[in-house]
Amino acid sequence: MQEVVRKRDIAIARISKIVDNLILGNSLYQERLDKPEIIQHLVNLLDKFSPEFINALSDGELTDRIDSILVIEAVSGTLNDLTAEQIEMFDAAVERR
Repeated sequence: MQEVVRKRDIAIARISKIVDNLILGNSLYQERLDKPEIIQHLVNLLDKFSPEFINALSDGELTDRIDSILVIEAVSGTLNDLTAEQIEMFDAAVERR
């Protein structure tokens, strides 16, 4: 049991470090994401996988996966910030496609 906890702690530490680096290097993330909240979200996702699976991923692969999640989190709700006029422009642009 202690070994599982240790492996989980290692996975959480890796995730936290990657989130720190990604947020530090991206102004959109800095503006739109709450770091402790996003880390907690990722830890909750971690619980759906084994710590061994997470720890077996290379730093690059884990960074890519976390970055994909951060992008979704950062842009979700963006349309909610638009004015009625901006939403009309967006809808018109989507219809043209």
